[in-house]
Amino acid sequence: MTTSATAQSATPTVSSADRLRPVRIWLYFMAWLVLAMVVVGGATRLTESGLSITSWKPISGAIPPITDADWQAEFDAYRQIPQGVQNAWMGIEEFKSIFWWEWGHRLLGRVLGFAFAIPFVVFLVQRRFDWSLAGPLAGLFLLGGFQGFLGWWMVSSGLSELTSVSQYRLAAHLFAASLLLLALIWVARRLEPAKTVTTSPGWPVWGLLILIELQIVAGAFVAGLDAGMGYNTWPLMDGQLIPRGLDVMDPFWKNLFENALTVQFIHRMIAYVVVAYTGWLLWRQARRGGFAGVHGWLPRIAGLIGLQVVLGIATLLAMVPISLALGHQALAFLLAGTTIAYLADAQPRRAS
Repeated sequence: MTTSATAQSATPTVSSADRLRPVRIWLYFMAWLVLAMVVVGGATRLTESGLSITSWKPISGAIPPITDADWQAEFDAYRQIPQGVQNAWMGIEEFKSIFWWEWGHRLLGRVLGFAFAIPFVVFLVQRRFDWSLAGPLAGLFLLGGFQGFLGWWMVSSGLSELTSVSQYRLAAHLFAASLLLLALIWVARRLEPAKTVTTSPGWPVWGLLILIELQIVAGAFVAGLDAGMGYNTWPLMDGQLIPRGLDVMDPFWKNLFENALTVQFIHRMIAYVVVAYTGWLLWRQARRGGFAGVHGWLPRIAGLIGLQVVLGIATLLAMVPISLALGHQALAFLLAGTTIAYLADAQPRRAS
């Protein structure tokens, strides 16, 4: 009994924070991979490359065409879909330039899957977390797999009738990606040591996150309809604050998702609401005790929103150049991630 007690006391103790540190780093890395996936996906969309691969081969598709015959087979398959017929001018060299974007996007999705699954098993064997955390992490893996399914579901919408993917499915795909990013950051932040919380931010910050997510979805509809290519003035649209033609489609609800003018107008209006709402949050928190401790997130969020507004206007005025458009999309996800980090840090910690 004495020997056992002595041996036990001699065994170095590992704090919960130290034990979970590699897990947190891994989750942050996964969040950055998701962000990279979104950026590459945005480039794929902007270069109209998303339909260049017309089949879904989860395993063999990781190997790109190697021989001239392989390339010809991929090109011939592309020329059978409506977009390929529309791009009859395209030769095989031009096809290769769009193929690589889509192939890279899919390859990154595969890398993301392995980057999650392998460390998950290793950490589980090392007992760095118990089953109470393993369950939510497994849920994140399933959410990532579902995101891959949504990606193919989106692509399939452009293989038979449309010359591009459905804006509805594009919005679903992007929204799911944002949820995956938020979930990864939430779990990672909840594994951090507790932060100083003087007052809880409460439901208003959750309201801001909902507005940001709504704006991300609205932006997906703008991208899906190429709505940013028109009405490239600000603050007026077509010479007016409230342009004519917002309700030309019947029934009216179609205007919200299929009328490029209305879709861009909605995207602008949500941006104004986000700015005003954030200003109110800053005023509210200043009156409630200032920005010490965890509330230091709020000025950073406000700064990102200001930058996002400037970037959005510049993207519109410049008629959606790829560099600005990708920056605008990436910053939207960073903004959502920063907001969820604020909310996670402000929640009471469960006893370890």
